[in-house]
Amino acid sequence: MRALTWHGKHDVRMETVPDPEILNPRDAIIKITSTAICGSDLHLYDAYIPTLQKGDILGHEFMGEVMDVGPKSTLKKGQRVVVPFTISCGSCFHCSKQQYSACDNGNPAENQDLGQELYGEPMSGLFGYTHLTGGYPGGQAEYVRVPFSDVGPIVIPDGMPDDDVLFLSDILPTGWMAAENAMIEPGDTVAVWGCGPVGLFAVQAAFKMGAHRVIAIDHFPHRLELAAGFGALTINFEQTDTYEALMEFTGGIGPDAVIDAVGLEAHGFFADNVVDQIKASTFLGTDRPHALRQAIVACRKGGRVSVPGVYGGFIDKFPFGALMEKGLTVKTGQTHVQKYLPQLLEMIGNKELDTTFLISHRLPLEQAAEGYRMFKNEQDTCTKVVLKPGLELA
Repeated sequence: MRALTWHGKHDVRMETVPDPEILNPRDAIIKITSTAICGSDLHLYDAYIPTLQKGDILGHEFMGEVMDVGPKSTLKKGQRVVVPFTISCGSCFHCSKQQYSACDNGNPAENQDLGQELYGEPMSGLFGYTHLTGGYPGGQAEYVRVPFSDVGPIVIPDGMPDDDVLFLSDILPTGWMAAENAMIEPGDTVAVWGCGPVGLFAVQAAFKMGAHRVIAIDHFPHRLELAAGFGALTINFEQTDTYEALMEFTGGIGPDAVIDAVGLEAHGFFADNVVDQIKASTFLGTDRPHALRQAIVACRKGGRVSVPGVYGGFIDKFPFGALMEKGLTVKTGQTHVQKYLPQLLEMIGNKELDTTFLISHRLPLEQAAEGYRMFKNEQDTCTKVVLKPGLELA
């Protein structure tokens, strides 16, 4: 089959690789009909996340048709399914609490030691990410093997187009969980750093959960326009001092809840961010947490901090004093996708949520490498790339 493989920083290639096979009784083989490039994929593209190996197949946002199943799978051949990016067994301690992204069994034992050393506990299994998360081949391919297929995939009703439901695989539940972790109360003012896909879905979700005002912060004009289209106030951090604008919007109190949808590759010409970039480029540091620092400092006393943005290593100059002295509550983590799928699928079916606004480019799978380049370098106009196996070359 054809698949997109990683070979180093900014080096991804379409190659012919072996077809996946059923390995375990709960497996299924999915023929990919749609797959997307995620902002988290750019962390791999930029070589910020360790333990990728040359030839690894990327991609964790995908859906398709069931082609083959193991004897213990609950799926049937011919069904259309969206597959969560998290690989979860459904029966361990964490899965029993619907903490699916903390599953103890999704990551094979041979890959758990490094995660244990880095983070205190092994990471859960994720598709197409790194060997920290199991080294599973991803879905930017023609076919993919799905472990624990009786737990993860959700069957899509006939008549719902791929574009409507594809983002159930990751970014829509991630934006929803980001807003849920912000513990939004009716009348709240919520500030969202980053108007990428997750940030924009967090804006939608915050309003759905009762926020009175949502303030979206970015520097790409088109992305800010998209946020404004959902009713958000906007701050362009290249034109306005973010902290001062937030104080003005909130009468000097600060937002009730803040959401960092940026993560480890924060942008902007700020003193702390310049130092972070120098450290990262000289291997003296890993993450660039300017957005997180700013969110903590801006949040009101007693407020809530939600962090869906991905962080991979250590950060310094962290304002822990502000966090403690202001009594802030922090919630974060990879998304428990399976927990949210039934509710969000129903909301899409009832036209309560729109996801298709985000798609700016549809490309053949064979042009995946070009899709990565566009998503990396043209972030104002390239808001989301969906790849289609079999689509004619542009």
